[in-house]
Amino acid sequence: MSAGRLLLVPNALDLGAEPVDIRQVLPLGVLQCAAGLRYWLAEDARSTRAFLKRVQAVVPLAQALQAIDIRELPRPPKGGAAAGDAPWRELLAPARAGQDIGLISEAGLPAVADPGAAAVAAAHALGLEVLPLPGASSLLLALAASGLNGQSFAFVGYLPQDAAGRSTRLKELQALSRRSAQTQLLIETPYRNAALLQALLDTLADDTRLSVSCGLSLPSGWTRSERIAAWRVRPVQMPDRVPAVFAFLAG
Repeated sequence: MSAGRLLLVPNALDLGAEPVDIRQVLPLGVLQCAAGLRYWLAEDARSTRAFLKRVQAVVPLAQALQAIDIRELPRPPKGGAAAGDAPWRELLAPARAGQDIGLISEAGLPAVADPGAAAVAAAHALGLEVLPLPGASSLLLALAASGLNGQSFAFVGYLPQDAAGRSTRLKELQALSRRSAQTQLLIETPYRNAALLQALLDTLADDTRLSVSCGLSLPSGWTRSERIAAWRVRPVQMPDRVPAVFAFLAG
């Protein structure tokens, strides 16, 4: 019997906002594939059931929702040590027995700025096929909309929360960006969007180009891309519940 696959199933990007029609953001083929899966790995089982209800409104599920096996990814212990092999062998057992498993993120593509990357690494280690399905990544959408360098870029994730550490890190990234003409992509927990924007305006040079994309794929979504000097003259009120992507390129 051949092994099953780990399917990387994209999610919508409307986390924390009023859901949009899922047909507007995910291909029909992805919805059909998701509807046929019985086994899932997810950060949160409840939100995955909500996702499957949205799928079911378009494509009937092959299994009753109550019969679908949704298992949550192991949380790393304090200190950041990785989980051993045993949990992954158990979580990926259906694929080893010939059944496909869906891996889903809370928003966007699984395993990109997402703890699902550990599941993908474990699947490869077990010799399982990994198949990514097409869907939107907020990072790439924001980069495309920014007008910044799309040939050389880096995703640096979250910055330190303390003001001094955050300022130091931003100065390091700005120097790197200036030296290598590389766009730097950052994210933050939505309720700290305003704090991150203020830190960028306080720290970066006047001629550094800053792009902010907020609520991508939502009707209210927007992208603004200007030099820091222009941002300071005309600041913006950042929402505290809608995800945003910040990108900058030093001159």
